[in-house]
Amino acid sequence: MRLLAEVGRSVRAYRARRGLTQRALAEKSGLSARFLAQLEAGRANISLERLADLARALAVPLGRLVDGEALSGTPPRDPQRRALVEGIFALLTTREADELKEVRRWLEARFPRRAAPVVALLGLRGAGKSTVGGRLAARLGMRFVELDQAIERAAGLSLSEIFALHGEAYYRRLERETLTALLAEPAGMVLATGGGLVTDRETYRLLRRRAVTVWLKARPEDYWNRVVQQGDQRPMAKNPHAMAELRALLETRERLYAEADHVVDTSRLKIDAIVTHLARRMGTLPSA
Repeated sequence: MRLLAEVGRSVRAYRARRGLTQRALAEKSGLSARFLAQLEAGRANISLERLADLARALAVPLGRLVDGEALSGTPPRDPQRRALVEGIFALLTTREADELKEVRRWLEARFPRRAAPVVALLGLRGAGKSTVGGRLAARLGMRFVELDQAIERAAGLSLSEIFALHGEAYYRRLERETLTALLAEPAGMVLATGGGLVTDRETYRLLRRRAVTVWLKARPEDYWNRVVQQGDQRPMAKNPHAMAELRALLETRERLYAEADHVVDTSRLKIDAIVTHLARRMGTLPSA
């Protein structure tokens, strides 16, 4: 009988905390209003299954209804923290499984259990992120990941198809979701990011919280020549103002790239020297 009385008091207290009438709670939980009144009075013997229905309707863990903690007469150790946890729990109880998985990935990326080293390379196309990143990862014994390739695998489309079919906003959302999933993985990595990632402040903040960021800086002419040397003639195809546009793009993004933890001027160093320089800095780079 004592346990029933505690359950009744717990249900009544959480119902009041949620601002629900007995009738409203009865409808949400599938109980009759009469049975709920008897339960709150400590006179009804409820099954575990029906108690679980009540817990879901009240958006509280099942154990809270039987431990008497909320109604013991003593204040909780941290009422503000408890209120926040209960509020978060209440929000999550109505979410679908895929939404809960998304929340979990974000939380694991934002609050990793252990901070595996992640080195993220930033810069415009032609900065050398792929070349430097692959060699640096091999030198450090880490895996190398191209974020854009991971996005393509996640979407089942090429980047050009993503932009053509869905637009930039869709790409940015995929970019953030893919990055969040990568950062939630326990293993470290060297990550080559897309040139425009820094323009999405939320995604850039997430990256900077979790990774050591390195801007591979170069002059506009170097970006241009490297892309052309890779066999890509698109930069100047039917566009006499391409170089001017490249300079303008770099100017708008420089202040964002400059927020990186470290800057390496690739215009003055060869690939091997850049890799050696970064590998030596790993011991002094801040922990991710």
